[in-house]
Amino acid sequence: MASVVEYKGLKVGYYCGYCDSEEGKASCGMWAHSMTVQDYQDLIDRGWRRSGKYVYKPVMNQTCCPQYTIRCRPLQFQPSKSHKKVLKKMLKFLAKGEISKGNCEDEPMEPTMEDAVASDFALINKLDIQCDLKMLGDDLKESVKSEEKKKGKSSEREESNELIQSQDMEEKLDSGEPSHSVKVHTAPQPGKGADLSKPPCRKAKEIRKERKRLKLMQQNPGGELEGFQVRCQPPSLFPPKAKSNQPKSLEDLIFESLPESASHKFEVRLVPVSFEDPEFKSSFSQSFSLYVKYQMAIHQDPPDECGKTEFTRFLCSSPLEAENPPYGPDCGYGSFHQQYWLDGKIIAVGVIDVLPYCVSSVYLYYDPDYSFLSLGVYSALREIAFTRQLHEKTPQLSYYYMGFYIHSCPKMKYKGQYRPSDLLCPETYVWVPIEQCLPSLENSKYCRFNQDPEAVDEDRSKEPDRLQVFYKKAIMPYGVYKKQQRDPSEEAAVLQYASLVGQTCSERMLLFRN
Repeated sequence: MASVVEYKGLKVGYYCGYCDSEEGKASCGMWAHSMTVQDYQDLIDRGWRRSGKYVYKPVMNQTCCPQYTIRCRPLQFQPSKSHKKVLKKMLKFLAKGEISKGNCEDEPMEPTMEDAVASDFALINKLDIQCDLKMLGDDLKESVKSEEKKKGKSSEREESNELIQSQDMEEKLDSGEPSHSVKVHTAPQPGKGADLSKPPCRKAKEIRKERKRLKLMQQNPGGELEGFQVRCQPPSLFPPKAKSNQPKSLEDLIFESLPESASHKFEVRLVPVSFEDPEFKSSFSQSFSLYVKYQMAIHQDPPDECGKTEFTRFLCSSPLEAENPPYGPDCGYGSFHQQYWLDGKIIAVGVIDVLPYCVSSVYLYYDPDYSFLSLGVYSALREIAFTRQLHEKTPQLSYYYMGFYIHSCPKMKYKGQYRPSDLLCPETYVWVPIEQCLPSLENSKYCRFNQDPEAVDEDRSKEPDRLQVFYKKAIMPYGVYKKQQRDPSEEAAVLQYASLVGQTCSERMLLFRN
C-alpha cells in the first residue's frame, strides 16, 4: 500500500524544551496515516523524524535550537574507554551482582520526549485528522482499482515505465546498491586526526590480559560464548576472536560468557510493535508501567500526562507498514520494541525502526532503579551491535540513526561521542563527518555543512504537477487536481510540502486533500 500523508503545515513560535524559550520553536509536520519503510528512509535522509504517526521537520534556519540528523557508522565503530566501562559494569553486575559506586554517566537516547515532540504533544492531540483510517484504506483500495482500469485503457506505456522503475528499485535493493532516489552519500574520511579503522595503541597490561584470555580459550575452545546468549541473536554471528593484536570488539564485550553461577539472568527480545503480536500483547501492561515510572521519575511528568493513550499514541502506534522481503533482515522491516529482561522482568525498552539502510532509534525508557547500569549508553551500544548483525544478511543496512544532534544544547551533545558519525547538511542533504561540522557549529547555531557553494539539493521538487494527490476517493497528479481548486492558499501549502519531501517522495506518497 502507498504512503498516505496529511500535511499540517508550518508551526512557528511554540515552547522549546531544549533552551526553555517560550516561543522559539519552528517546524513543519504531517500526519502519516500509513507509510512505507522506503518513504520513511528517504524522509529521514531529508531531516524528517517521526513521533508516533506525526512526522515533523524542524525549520532549521528559523528554530531556536537547530536539530541536525545524526547517524553513526557501526561498521567502523570502536567503543571508547567510557563505552567499555559501561559494558564491563553490566557484565560485573550480571556475573557477581556488583553495583559500581560513583556517578553514572547515563544519557537516555532521547532525553526529552522524542526530541521535538514534548511540546508538540498538545498540538498532536488537537490535530484535526480529517478522515478515519479504515475508511481511508477502503477508499484507497477502491481508487487504486479504478486507477488501474483507467490506466489499462489510456496509458499502458506509462504503467510499463512505472513497473520498470519499481523493478529497478527492487533489483538495486537486492544487490545492496542504494536506488538513485535514496542518495545515501558515503561521507569522506576526515583529513586529519586518528584513523578510526585502526585499533588504538594498547598498554602492556592489556596485552598480558589478552595473552591470558587466549590461553584460557585454547584450554576451553568455544567456551567464550557459553551462558550469555540472546534469543534473537544466534551465537554463530559472533565467533570467538583469536587475534592477539586486536582489541576486544564490541561483540566480545557484549557477549562475553557468564559463569554458570551468575547472579542474574539477562536477555534481549525484539518484539514487533503490533497488537496482533502475542509477545507484544502479553508484555504490554508491564512495558506501560515501566514507561509511567520512567516519565514520572526522569522527566517529572504528572500522571495524567503519561496515560495509556499517550503511551500508545507515542510509542506503540507507528505509521510504518511491516515488510518481510526475501532480501531483507530476518526480523523484517518496521517498528520494534527491543526489550531488556532482567530476572524475568523488563528493565528497559528501546523503541527502534528497522529501515532499508539503517536502524533508527526512536526512544528509550528504563527503570530508574537501574540507573547505575547506564542503560542509555548500554542500549545505544546494543543497537549499534544489532545494526552490525543485520548488516551481515542485508549489506545495504549499515547505519545507526540516533535522531537529532543539537550542538547548542549541552545535554544533547553526547550523541557526537559515537564515532565515526555524520551530520546531515540541512540545505543539500548530503552527509558530512561530524569532525568537519563542529568548527562551524562553534561559530553559528545554523550551518550549511556542504562546503561546495555550487551544490544544490539533488532531489528538490522540480515538477510539482507530478506530485500525487488523494482527493475524493481518487488518486490524481497535482496538475489535474489544481484545476479544480480556487483557494490560493492551497497551492502555497502543496508547494511547501513538495519542497520539504523532495521530488521522489512527492511522486510516490499520496497527499490527502479534503
